[in-house]
Amino acid sequence: MSELRPFHLAIPVHDIEAARHFYGEVMGLSRGREDERWTDWDLDGHQVVTHMVDHHQNAVAGHNPVDGKMVPVPHFGVVLTVERFKELAERMTAAGTEFVIEPYVRFEGTPGEQWTMFFLDPSGNAMEFKAFEDLGQIFATT
Repeated sequence: MSELRPFHLAIPVHDIEAARHFYGEVMGLSRGREDERWTDWDLDGHQVVTHMVDHHQNAVAGHNPVDGKMVPVPHFGVVLTVERFKELAERMTAAGTEFVIEPYVRFEGTPGEQWTMFFLDPSGNAMEFKAFEDLGQIFATT
């Protein structure tokens, strides 16, 4: 596996102030540069930018079954440490987040075992956060 590097992701939102509250206050991300219609966020060293898009609608096009759960598609995901995953899960639970898939261990006891959770931002963008006890399992097949 190559060295992990930060990524940049632009996310469309229909209400920039709701996004600022959610990503900043609810998720607890640090705010970077911003303008009237966009804001940069520090998501564990990755740059996530919320961009206001007029007439943006729910971004979930459908769902696919994975490990007995219906996973929203499209979604973006971030691999966190187990400790950071649990901190975020506790923070989102305390905030009253309605999870699409509540935090749990997926593929338990098999290659690729991982913690995972899914939730939506106020604009309907699906987000997955996951963690592996062993990062070598990210692409494990056997």
